[in-house]
Amino acid sequence: METTLERLNAILVKDYMVAPESLKLNAPLEALGIDSLGMAELLFHLEDEFKISLSQETVPLQTVGDVVSYIDTLLMTQNTSATKASASQTCTGKVSDVVATL
Repeated sequence: METTLERLNAILVKDYMVAPESLKLNAPLEALGIDSLGMAELLFHLEDEFKISLSQETVPLQTVGDVVSYIDTLLMTQNTSATKASASQTCTGKVSDVVATL
C-alpha cells in the first residue's frame, strides 16, 4: 500500500513535471513551480485521488509536508465520520428489526 507521500509525489511528478529528487517533506511548493493556480488544480487532483472532500476554510499549505499532513487529517476525519455513520445506521436497522418482531 502506498503512503500519502508516495501518492502525492506521483501526482506531482506526473502532472506537474516535478523532479522526483526534489520532493522532500520540507520542500516549498512554490520552489517546485506550483503557484496559486497550480495549487487550485492540485487540490482537485487530491480530492479525486484520495476520495476526500476538502474544507471550505483556507488552509496554509506551504510545503509538501503540509499537504501530506492535511490529506492525512482529512482521511482520518472523514473515514471516522463515515464509519460512525455506517455503524449508526446498522445499529438502528437492527434495533428496528428486533422491535418489529416483538
